[in-house]
Amino acid sequence: MKTAGHSEATTRRGLELTPFRGLRYDPDRVGSLASVTSPPYDVVVRPDGLHHLQSADPHNIVRLILPQAGTPSARTEQAADTLRRWLAEGILVADPDPGLYVYEQRDGDGMLQRGIIGTLRVTEPAEGVVLPHEDVMPPVVADRAALMRATRANLEPLLLTYRGDGAMPPGTTPGTAAGPGAGTTSGVGDDTATGVGVGTATEVGSGTTAGAGVGTAAEVIERTASRPPLLATTTEDGFRHRLWSITDPVDLARVQTDLAGRQALIADGHHRWATYRRLRLEHPSPSPWDYGLVLLVDTVRYPLRVRAIHRLLHGLPVAGALRAVDGLFRVRRLDAPLPEALAALADASCAGNAFLLAGDGAFHLLDRPDPELLARTVPADRPAAWRSLDATVLHATLLEHVWRIPEDSPAHIAYIHDTAATVEKAERDGGTAVLMHPVREEVVRDLARQGVTMPRKSTSFGPKPASGLVLRALEI
Repeated sequence: MKTAGHSEATTRRGLELTPFRGLRYDPDRVGSLASVTSPPYDVVVRPDGLHHLQSADPHNIVRLILPQAGTPSARTEQAADTLRRWLAEGILVADPDPGLYVYEQRDGDGMLQRGIIGTLRVTEPAEGVVLPHEDVMPPVVADRAALMRATRANLEPLLLTYRGDGAMPPGTTPGTAAGPGAGTTSGVGDDTATGVGVGTATEVGSGTTAGAGVGTAAEVIERTASRPPLLATTTEDGFRHRLWSITDPVDLARVQTDLAGRQALIADGHHRWATYRRLRLEHPSPSPWDYGLVLLVDTVRYPLRVRAIHRLLHGLPVAGALRAVDGLFRVRRLDAPLPEALAALADASCAGNAFLLAGDGAFHLLDRPDPELLARTVPADRPAAWRSLDATVLHATLLEHVWRIPEDSPAHIAYIHDTAATVEKAERDGGTAVLMHPVREEVVRDLARQGVTMPRKSTSFGPKPASGLVLRALEI
């Protein structure tokens, strides 16, 4: 038997996705399915978004993923108690049969994303199966680990991408709109929900889409999505969410066989994946901790959008930030609305590193950094693509050497997905918003394949899965 630590050498394996009995809200016990969902824990803008979600429904998932109490231990115990109570009261109910779940997100502009939710074998980066592309903050991993230990549950899936063999389905639009995104909150939508356990046909049916090969995960996903869903709901951000279960043994085997030879990139959820790895090492194998809840999306068929994650610098007024960069960057004041300022940032980013500062009622475009400053502050032992990243220059040059701000101190810096919210908070609190331009997905993937991680919170892939549609309890 293996022991905790998992030190033995293992044969190279691919993605191992397994069925599980999902926990889902009983729609008869909650106000609406939309009112109990939430963006991922690290996307909720606090405190405004948190309070809105808490008031949307007394059973909103945010009470589990972001419990509020006086101490860290009290928070995790509160979440565990809440989960136990909701299970006992039938608020959350386990599906009768293990399955994989097809999950679809669609917006009003034609953006469509489909993927498959299951429990994935947790691997180390050296195995080359699941590739991280960002560094993580140890305090956040410790916080998520404490929550998972207390609840003995995976409360929300992280987002992974892989490259399948098919083409994008006809009549759909690539992922050009953000999903349940930054600062968005769930609201009452049109809900439908049914029971689970409906088998799927074992042959290609009328729901098969061009480009999906027979017997592939893509074929199973597309055919399953042609059936009536287990649930459907529309959240306040206008996204419609639908969920199906795959329980047929033949279809499950098809998905697992197809994925077994593939490699995945962590699109969203580096801290949760690091948490899975930590908890796996803490428990003798085999155990439920060998697997973690994920959503896998084939980006050949459903390209994701890559967005930036912005920084809010507490206690550093814009005037002070600008004084510190005087002579080190070119600085231009932009008296323009946010969309025009972001367009100027995008143009400047084509020529090199560029950042947009805000918080004093105007925007200030920083570009053309002093080459000698970069040579002195950016580590030289990394690939050129990493050294030229905006996030690298921000963290290695501006935060560490110019502004002297610790990147992992919540008292000094916040990482926010929503652009307008970052600016508003800076103006309200007297801090500095640092707005970033997103990096291209191919750069992210290429660095990940080299085993090179980007600075923390460098990217935001979307649309992100809504939290609260399906959970995993390790002991069910």
